[in-house]
Amino acid sequence: MKRHGQLMTAIAEPANLRLAFWKAAKSKRAKADCRTFQEELDDNVAGLRAELLSGTVAVGAYHTFTIHDPKERTICAASFRERVLHHALMNVCEPVLERAAIFDSYACSKGRGQHAAVRRAMSYARRNRFFLKMDIRKYFDSIDQGALRRQLGRKFKDAALLALFDRIIASYQTEPGRGLPIGNLTSQHFANFYLAPLDRFMKEVLQCRCYVRYMDDFVVWGESSVDLREVWLQVEGFLAAKLKLELKSNVMLNRTERGMDFVGYRVFPQELRLTRRGKQRFVRKFRRYERELKEGAWTELQVQQRVGALISFTLPCRSLGFRRNVIERFGAAANGLQPREPRRQLEQQRGQHAFCQSQRQQPGQHQQQHRFPGCSGPSSTREMEISPADPATVPSSNVIIRGEETKPSSGVSSGEHSAKAPGLPFPHPSKSNEQIQ
Repeated sequence: MKRHGQLMTAIAEPANLRLAFWKAAKSKRAKADCRTFQEELDDNVAGLRAELLSGTVAVGAYHTFTIHDPKERTICAASFRERVLHHALMNVCEPVLERAAIFDSYACSKGRGQHAAVRRAMSYARRNRFFLKMDIRKYFDSIDQGALRRQLGRKFKDAALLALFDRIIASYQTEPGRGLPIGNLTSQHFANFYLAPLDRFMKEVLQCRCYVRYMDDFVVWGESSVDLREVWLQVEGFLAAKLKLELKSNVMLNRTERGMDFVGYRVFPQELRLTRRGKQRFVRKFRRYERELKEGAWTELQVQQRVGALISFTLPCRSLGFRRNVIERFGAAANGLQPREPRRQLEQQRGQHAFCQSQRQQPGQHQQQHRFPGCSGPSSTREMEISPADPATVPSSNVIIRGEETKPSSGVSSGEHSAKAPGLPFPHPSKSNEQIQ
């Protein structure tokens, strides 16, 4: 196995540290610590370089707070200077960690996010009758720091870099020798890298051809429920013996046609839907954004950016009716607010003749579609121009949103799916001999 060395010099290069500052400052230019670092950028870069080369760089100055989205989590936010350090490390070390991953391992990489993972999951669901979905209990808090150090030692041989990794890992503990802080860039990459042995075990030892992992959520597909029960037992033993991890009790073994919750979506062989929790999260965040706008805490531009990101998560699903309903009930019109016309439309209107009419789509012009490739669900998508009063638009703007036509769905409804697959954990294979017919 090849080990990589002489990386600390590349990490401490001024060009790399400036790139790390640019990445850390993205969307944080207005914050005081970012402005302070930028005002004396040359001195700060030189100081950080000297500390890296001497091995005296400070780590572990976290600001901790708790969120409930959807469950309670303790977030450890590093100082801005330390975030620059984390980006500088990953600029050089991320390619080494990625080479340890298999193709069907997602998260923490450009182009390897939720949408890519769910597309792969849909392709496997169309080819198999059963799925086995597993999750790790309290994953970040349960990572064994000693095992993680040994894995990193098999990839890197630079003593100064490994010493810095050890200090970052030891800066947080849920119990002696366990845990990684949620919220750090290094923690995300370390946590994804920590399960690389599980990926190899699934592919090389158990010969699972249809397998997808997104961080600590992973799914195996197959044609036999009996074979998947055996995979369950093998994975449980491997995690306990090699990685000192434990599966959650909500392991799911079911037919693919009944749907599966994965990375925020409800995955069926031929279509994608929002989960109930995803809908609740959408409504909760949308109402908070509108409240912040009404109270004057956020500008219209800030609300548009946040609502646009919120809506983009729902676009791949059959969710047009749901979005319309939410925006009609809680949107700007419902709060008595009248949105102004966006700057782009105003500029177009100034350039047009006083008697010109708004441009419309020419006959025969092709309409663009926005959906996952290969998803041949009952609904189709089209591009629609919607007026400001239309509830499917982003509040406070006249924009073009790609949505789906509200055609009646063929097949089983979401309520019938819930009746068939209530989402209860499947009994452990060692405690039950019942087989799925």
